[in-house]
Amino acid sequence: MNILKQINHHFGLCLLLSCFTFAVKAQEKQMQISLENYPYFAPVAFIDLTIQKEAYVMGYMDIKPEKANGKTILLLHGKNFNGNYWKRTADALVKKGYRVIIPDQVGFGKSSKPQHFQYSFQQLALNTKKLLDRLDITQTAVVGHSMGGMLAVRFSLMYPQMVSQLILEDPIGLEDYKLKVAYQPLDSLYHKELKQTYESLKKYQLENYYDNKWEMEYEEWLAPIAGWTMNKEYPLIAWNNALTTDMIMTQPVVYELSKIKAPTLIIIGTKDRTALGKDLVTEEVRKTMGNYPDIGAKAQKAIPGSKLVKLEGIGHLPHIQSFEKFITPLLKFLEKPAQ
Repeated sequence: MNILKQINHHFGLCLLLSCFTFAVKAQEKQMQISLENYPYFAPVAFIDLTIQKEAYVMGYMDIKPEKANGKTILLLHGKNFNGNYWKRTADALVKKGYRVIIPDQVGFGKSSKPQHFQYSFQQLALNTKKLLDRLDITQTAVVGHSMGGMLAVRFSLMYPQMVSQLILEDPIGLEDYKLKVAYQPLDSLYHKELKQTYESLKKYQLENYYDNKWEMEYEEWLAPIAGWTMNKEYPLIAWNNALTTDMIMTQPVVYELSKIKAPTLIIIGTKDRTALGKDLVTEEVRKTMGNYPDIGAKAQKAIPGSKLVKLEGIGHLPHIQSFEKFITPLLKFLEKPAQ
């Protein structure tokens, strides 16, 4: 009888482990190039754009509240993400009466992946303005995370009359990476991207985004980019990734922070250590990059009248890793009357 119990216990444990392994492996799902097999939390619409003599589509979500407060918020995603990771943030904002606009930039998410494209933050900002113009939105608060923070800064500088408030969540580009990282030709960046796998992408996010503490919920946000690596058309994604990396490395916004006119809130996780090119420098130099408590403080001093909120023990994605700590200062800031 004891032997039978041991066998049953062993079988049950094996079954549990098998189910767990299956759950993890299920995240390693091949993704279509425009994420047709990856559902977003809200309906996705598209606008047509003609850019650099080519036709593209730009996907976006336009989420309207039942009881509108008359205000709009634009949420800009990071480089390794798409608009879908704003779900919980959007839900909270809509409940407060805000209309929420979430675009997938060209080259990302459900939007077109160009074969040839001269990426610039100016071009992405212009594309975003065209979307807002199409939706008859003349003023909006802008929230930018990671690369979206760099885009949010550029958008604010180009269209200051449209930006009522600016919120930067762990934005990259608060330091000039090319001062410490040797220039990498596009071909080198492309071949590096071609080598990406589920494991390498997860390792990067674990070490830089989450302070080496992985939760199963993070798999949902890793799945789209990891799934692309298993698609035979992945070289197209890799090429766009290389182009956008080059854009970040060669088009810093840090020198123009003092020109921002909009009331600004900077939210940073103190454990964030994200910085492009860290793998290409010595250990000594690496320690000086991506120190968000330090670069966040410098950004706060550079942006006139800005406020800095430091979230202790949080990494690169506060709105995913610790939502309540993120949304509380955001809502409080948004409730302030525009200056």
